Amino acid sequence: MATQQSTGDFLDDSEVFRRNAFLLISKMMEMTTCTQEDTSKLVDEILHSIFFLGEINRPAISPRELLDDDEDLLRDLMIDHPEPFRLYSSQLPRRSPFSCLLDMVVYLEGQENEDAIRTRLKKISLELMTNASKKVLFSTTLCVSHANNTDSVRHYGVSMSTTGRPAGQILIAASCFHFWHKYVANAVISYCPNKKRKAYFNGTFKLNGVKCEAFTITEDTGTPKKPCKSCSNMFGLDTTETWGYHYGNCAEVESLSKLLGVEEVERRVQNNENWTEQNRQKATNAVLHHLNTVLRAVGFAWDGRFYTAQRALPEN
Repeated sequence: MATQQSTGDFLDDSEVFRRNAFLLISKMMEMTTCTQEDTSKLVDEILHSIFFLGEINRPAISPRELLDDDEDLLRDLMIDHPEPFRLYSSQLPRRSPFSCLLDMVVYLEGQENEDAIRTRLKKISLELMTNASKKVLFSTTLCVSHANNTDSVRHYGVSMSTTGRPAGQILIAASCFHFWHKYVANAVISYCPNKKRKAYFNGTFKLNGVKCEAFTITEDTGTPKKPCKSCSNMFGLDTTETWGYHYGNCAEVESLSKLLGVEEVERRVQNNENWTEQNRQKATNAVLHHLNTVLRAVGFAWDGRFYTAQRALPEN
């Protein structure tokens, strides 16, 4: 396990970003050759998400720099995945890079092999966090959710893998609009962009008959982490914690969002009904307004669209 080093041993944040971006892309390309599933869309999606985060970094880091000035790799990726290069400076990603990597690991190991998934994620995370003073392009928490029966499918989620408020706020809003299940998005929107729930909208809910447990990725203890207060507020998860992360940051959000894609589980949701569609739209508009404000502050000229991942172009 990586050990804490003196401040002088830490790499510059931009250097860590470049290194971790290159490592993530390399890991994805390596893993996509190891599964029979067509996972080229995940490679395409992670490229766009990483390139976008490089674009809003200060100073900005170009795709060429993120690919370590490797001309052969740059050429091959531009041929197979041209859209991320074309649209990273105008369209928003739908989720964080580490979320894409998680899906690749699950494809490779199989959702039923939780230990193998956790082991592979730990190995990758430890490599990414080496000599990094901050969390840069890697997640520290994995959540596993499933219905309460022994043969149920496991659904995995990771915490938001961003550094700094602008990136986190942008990707949380983007995930609300175009990645997370509507119930989860409503719960997050109830509190975003501030940590206080909106007086006019309460999209929180409770979910019965499911198991939802989060773990620190880099530990092997097997002891679940208690949900933070924010997750308790949104999803009714039992906890004794009195503090909470920013709403939408936690691994429980993505994991439960995927679990709610199962129709039988979705029917178990107990929604707070004290809101109207008009108020939900008002809450959504507030998040959208804040998103546009943050994007302007970082100098990103958004065209109003969210990136749609593409399959790799077929070989001639």
